[in-house]
Parts: sequence; C-alpha cells; structure tokens
Amino acid sequence: MTISSITDLTLSAVQYAALDGGVAANVPEHIRLIEDADSHGARLVIFPELSLTGYRLDLLEGPQEWVNAADPRLDGIREICRHTGITAVVGAAFKEEDGTPRLASLAVHPSGVIDASFKTHLHGAERDLFVAASHPAVLEIDGWKVALAICFDAARPGHAEWAAAAGADVYAVSALYTAGEDHRLGLHLGARAMDNRMFSVLANLAGLTPLGASCGLSGFWGPDGLSFRQAHGTGTEVLTATLQHSVLTRFRRP
Repeated sequence: MTISSITDLTLSAVQYAALDGGVAANVPEHIRLIEDADSHGARLVIFPELSLTGYRLDLLEGPQEWVNAADPRLDGIREICRHTGITAVVGAAFKEEDGTPRLASLAVHPSGVIDASFKTHLHGAERDLFVAASHPAVLEIDGWKVALAICFDAARPGHAEWAAAAGADVYAVSALYTAGEDHRLGLHLGARAMDNRMFSVLANLAGLTPLGASCGLSGFWGPDGLSFRQAHGTGTEVLTATLQHSVLTRFRRP
C-alpha cells in the first residue's frame, strides 16, 4: 500500500474504571464498550493498562486472574471483534506458552488472532511479578502502523524512538496516571508525538485505584505535540477520533 492510498483511521481510546471481580467481571464491560466504539465507526479500540483486572497486583498472587492466548474467558471479546471488524487492545496479566509472566497489551483481531505486546519498563512491585520485554509490538491496521506502549514505557523516549524507527504512525499508550500527574501525562504524550512525528493516544485507567485516584485525561495528540481531544472527567468514557495520514506526511517532509 502506498502512502497516498492509506485511508483515515478512526480509533477509540477507552478511559475505563475496572470493576471488582477480575477478568470475569470486566470482559462483559469490555464487550459493551467495544460496541459503543463501533457505533462511532472505530476500527481500533485501546483500553488501559491491566484493564481486565484493574491495577490490582494483589489479585495476581494466584493463577486465576492470569490469561493466555487460548483463554476461553476472552471468547466474548474475540466474538465482538469478529462481528464488528474492530481490533481491540486490552490490558492483562499474561502467561506465555513457556510460562513467562508478562504485563501485556493484547490486540484481539477480527480473525480471532491475538498479538501480544509486553511492557518493557517495569517499576515497583511489577518487577516481582512480571518479566520485561525488549521492545513493543507494532500492529498494522488499514495500512497504519500502531506501536503499543504500557504506562512507564511512555516516560522513556527511547521506547517511542524504537517504535518510530519501526515505522509507527501511532503510539498507543495504555496506562495509569493518577491525580497530580496531569502535567507529566501531557509532557509524555506530547513529546513522544512531536519528537517522532507521529500521533499518540492514551487510554488511562479511570476511577479509584490502589495507586490513587485517576487523573483522567485520556485522549489524542497530533505530530505537533498538541492534544486535540481529551476526556472531560475521571470516569469511564469512550473517546473517538479520526486520524488523517496526510497530516503525518506534512510533518514528515524533510
């Protein structure tokens, strides 16, 4: 596909307050919100970090809240993605086939295939539970290349630089930024977009979390580093935007 033939990309960032009850409680809400995004024409839906459980690391001490690629609890998400043609990126504690524990963004495609991307910059208690990856996954959606980042990854410029070198047009961050981190959030998402001449998008966990109250502010940033749509509050909200590849072309001219 030539650059001139790439169509606009409509995607949704879901600011999501995870429910108590782990994976079983949160999958139906994910399905409902994917349906909401579909009603706005989305082709790609990004959920926050650990959206299937919330940032409840205590739940991960046992095996019940970990998922794998063949987990039947994800079948409802597979089915809604097949029905709508949407690729949905959900946050989960994930076990690879060899048992390696990962903090993951799982891209569930309409075909039922799951592409897993793993957090590369773990911090705090995450280091006791997960193994860090070396680089993010880059999805291809309708000719667009979308790199997946998880929270603290976005604080490290080299992560987005690697994604840009891999051809990323969009830097999609699933995260938890809490109250008082508003400025930090804006700097991270704006700088990653501007420095690498790509769009950035943030899906932030919402509501109250074990790390504190969310600051909200999920949304979209252009390759000029400026935000052009953000959440109005700190609760669950679906934000949708249509990205134009011609905007990237303009900013990427030598």
